[in-house]
Formats: sequence, structure tokens, C-alpha cells
Amino acid sequence: MKIPIMAVAMSILCLALVDVGASETGAAAGGFQLVRLKYRGGGDWYSDPTSLPNLLRDVEKVLGVETPKEEVRLSIMDEALFSYPFLYMTGHGKVKFSDEEAARLRRYLVSGGFLWADDNYGMDEYFRREIRKVFPEAELVELPFDHEVYHVIYDFPAGLPKIHEHHGGPPHGYGILHDGRLVVFYSYNTDIGDGLEDVEVHRDPPGKREAAERMALNIVAYALTH
Repeated sequence: MKIPIMAVAMSILCLALVDVGASETGAAAGGFQLVRLKYRGGGDWYSDPTSLPNLLRDVEKVLGVETPKEEVRLSIMDEALFSYPFLYMTGHGKVKFSDEEAARLRRYLVSGGFLWADDNYGMDEYFRREIRKVFPEAELVELPFDHEVYHVIYDFPAGLPKIHEHHGGPPHGYGILHDGRLVVFYSYNTDIGDGLEDVEVHRDPPGKREAAERMALNIVAYALTH
């Protein structure tokens, strides 16, 4: 089901005024903000540095919601985490969550937060291992192509677009549901973040860049309206 852009914009504006958790607060900036998750383990959580600023501009341009020019960068244990509804993580390598971090990330997600993990080639085995600490009772399940995340604003009838070739074969979109709500979306073997970078970084053709931008907007819109 497509959601009107105005409805998405109103949902984002409302969420910008409310903390994710009722018991933990931080100093959130005004307007909608994307948070890049800083994680331990040695992986380059900071990779694709121009991707989120570009996505913020897309959110403002397409959805008409005021956004800052730069992302916020927070660790799981940062006091301000619960002030933001949307987390993004990426990287090429190792990810490590302590037991305390896993418990806090779970609390964040079941309280209304959302995590989009975008494999930048090499993160897969580590992310799968660590997210199991967060939801030991749940599996990452592949989402069907008719899932709303692929259609909420723009239609992707074959699921995730393929931006960069890493492992061979098609891309895959996985999710974790808690009480019927999608709380984690994991994009694998596509590298949406690369497609969001400044054009001179990877020199992707316009069609690839547009597909990455549209899919990223779908993920944001879906997360903030469900």
C-alpha cells in the first residue's frame, strides 16, 4: 500500500517531537535526523561518509521535511540514543556488541526505534552473529517482494535494487519482527549506501543512483509510518 507523501511527512514531524522510549531521553535536535550507529569490533562504521547527508537532503526535497545537513553519530550506550527513531549502520568488517549493548539496543528497538543495517561487503557474518544477541528468539527472515517497504512511496516489484556487485547473485532484504512490527531491516548484497554517495566517489550511472535514493526513501518512510 502506498502512503501519501504528506502523510509520511506528518509522521516524521510528529516523531521528531517525541522520544522513542518513555523512560530514557536525550537532547534531540529539531526536525528529522538520521543517526549513524558507531559500533565496536573494528569495522569501519564510518564508511560511505557522504551517503547520509545526501539522504537527508533527499528526505527534505522529496518529503518536504526540514532536516539538518549532517548526520548524528551515536554509540548504543550514548544517552541521546532514545531521542532518535531511526538508526543506520554499515561497514565492511567486524561488529561487536557487548551483552549490555545488545540489551540496550533491544530496548531501543522494542520501544519504537528502527535499525537499518546496510552491508558494505564484509559485515554480513558479524552482523548476523551480533543481532542474534539482540533478538535470540527471532530470525532474520527474507521479506517477500510484496512487502510494503518495497512499495511505500516508490515501487520495487523485484525487491531491493542491485547497486554494486559484491557476492554475486541477487540482493536480499531481511527483517526482524517484534510483536508484528518490523524493527530491523537488513539490506545485503546491494550496497545502497554506495549508491547514495556523492557521484564522483563511485561514478555510478544515474539509474543506479536514483534506485538507491528511492529505496532509501522507502526504508525511511516505512520505518516512520509503522
